[in-house]
Amino acid sequence: MLEDVKINVKIKLSLSWVALVFFYLYNDVISFFRQDIIEEVLTGEMGSIQITQTFLFGVAILMAIPIFMIFLSLVLPAKVNRWVNIIVGIFHAVVLATTFLVPGETWAHYALYMIFEAVFIVLIVWHAWKWPKQES
Repeated sequence: MLEDVKINVKIKLSLSWVALVFFYLYNDVISFFRQDIIEEVLTGEMGSIQITQTFLFGVAILMAIPIFMIFLSLVLPAKVNRWVNIIVGIFHAVVLATTFLVPGETWAHYALYMIFEAVFIVLIVWHAWKWPKQES
């Protein structure tokens, strides 16, 4: 008989943030195999977005948040941890949803990874929402 070890919710949350970061990263890396994306980046614009220091700083902050959540999910006290994961998860769900508003064709690889990203965001919010209560 195999033992089915119960995994602590903090570890589930932390690993879910790890997976989300990898999907964010690989979605962008794979996109750089597209000639049109490379050409846009070389011109300093992606669609209607001007690639400026301010834009890149904002993207750096946006991507630093889930990276910090990997650590924070393990070390924050349960009550704070639960709400931080719910709030940051919902924030990233909104960010993901806004990518659908960007005009232009969505390539299959990008859509697939966005689905995976959505799944992990939902898992993060769900695990935080269903955080087990300590029995008295």
